Amino acid sequence: MATAAKPEGRKGLFATKDTDALVRDTEEKGQSLQRVVGLLDLTALGLGAIIGTGIFVVIGEAIGDSGPAIILSFVLAGVTCAFSALAFAELSSSIPVSGSAYTYSYATLGELAAWIIGWDLILEYAVSVAAVAVGWGQYFNDLADSLFGFKLPDSIANPPGEGGSFNLPAVFIVLLVTAVLCVGIRESARFNTIMVFIKLAVLAFFVAVGVTAFHSGNLHPFAPKGLNGAVTAASVIFFAYIGFDAISTSGEETKRPARDLPIAIIGSLAIATTLYIVVSVVAVGALPFDKLKGSPAPLAAVMKDGAGLDWAANIISFGALVAITSVVLTILYGQTRIMFAMCRDGLMPRSFANVNERTHTPVRITATFGFLIAAVAAFVPLKEIVKLVNIGTLFAFIVVNIGVIILRRTKPDLERGFRVPFVPVFPIIGTILCLYLMKYLSAATWLRFAGWLVVGLVIYFTYGIRHSRLRRGEVVNPEAELPDAH
Repeated sequence: MATAAKPEGRKGLFATKDTDALVRDTEEKGQSLQRVVGLLDLTALGLGAIIGTGIFVVIGEAIGDSGPAIILSFVLAGVTCAFSALAFAELSSSIPVSGSAYTYSYATLGELAAWIIGWDLILEYAVSVAAVAVGWGQYFNDLADSLFGFKLPDSIANPPGEGGSFNLPAVFIVLLVTAVLCVGIRESARFNTIMVFIKLAVLAFFVAVGVTAFHSGNLHPFAPKGLNGAVTAASVIFFAYIGFDAISTSGEETKRPARDLPIAIIGSLAIATTLYIVVSVVAVGALPFDKLKGSPAPLAAVMKDGAGLDWAANIISFGALVAITSVVLTILYGQTRIMFAMCRDGLMPRSFANVNERTHTPVRITATFGFLIAAVAAFVPLKEIVKLVNIGTLFAFIVVNIGVIILRRTKPDLERGFRVPFVPVFPIIGTILCLYLMKYLSAATWLRFAGWLVVGLVIYFTYGIRHSRLRRGEVVNPEAELPDAH
């Protein structure tokens, strides 16, 4: 445990934590992680987090708004993410620490903002894992029925509101992945890399087979609900791109963070975006969009109803199971590292951040979130979850874009492995695009999000503010000479 030092600089709600202090924390005995992840596994981490439920499931949820213009929805969501990906690339190469946007906010906007974004990320990552686990259960049931004529009863295969009372497959996959993550990051990363190669091969198979059933007439009318329909779909499809930011949570476990983190963040997003656009073109060209609408397994439906190949549909369902498993693993991993950073800073119980001496992983945090998320996956419908994840992610992206601008002004000489071009123009564009998509989310989603933030503020002002290591003087910011803002 760090020894107390005389408090310096700002101690109020907007006190920032110096970047050097953030890096020093990674060397603390008992609460430090191992740098064992290389570029290949890091890029696979990004692809593992991105490519999953979004393309295999959510396309069926969104296409009713857009029609064939869902192709444009994928493009819009990808462009929105591109500007934010540049911001994540710069900050992750400058501050190679666990915590992602939470840590970056602590260094640029201050403790209160860091808490808000950290609490937001807890929602985003936890609910995202639950959502993709629900999608995993849908594909599992379809594949078991097709291959073996066996199907779990709806009562234990679907959450309330979707014909069931308990989603057993979703609970199973979350707990299985939790166990894998507790074993160690090196083993988890290698397991994920294997799964990523499998799902890329399955999507390539889908494109190769699906294009044989392509009919240009299926693309008309292209945008039955106009541009607004395509944008509304993009606000849902955005869920398909969530994940590249999870790479930044591994900053403390990357061998060469200044070089590898930017390459992995930008590279994984570029690969996923290209693949998504190609897959969406083939999907809407092979099967009329009204038959894809509402399908819980749209790509499998294209193989079965568009190409007329039941066996190919089984391959797609298997690929979806693998893909979604890797998403559960990578997003849950990112979730645990964000909470790890918050606990180490004292905003949550510090003992939670203790690292297991044998596995070098925060086992307490991983197991706790595994059980909590399994409970959410068991009882909450997918459609409502997706929208809540999107608003949380867009909010985080806005903060990261702003953080780049602030850190350029406050720390112009900070060593950066990657620099966003045309600052502040690109970060401002990224912020505006995120706000534009947020506008299309429902009022109910905004109310749920606001409610979550209110709960977070109550926790901060009753616990975090009193246990913050920065406020207690246990963290010294050598360059902070601003007056007390409290």
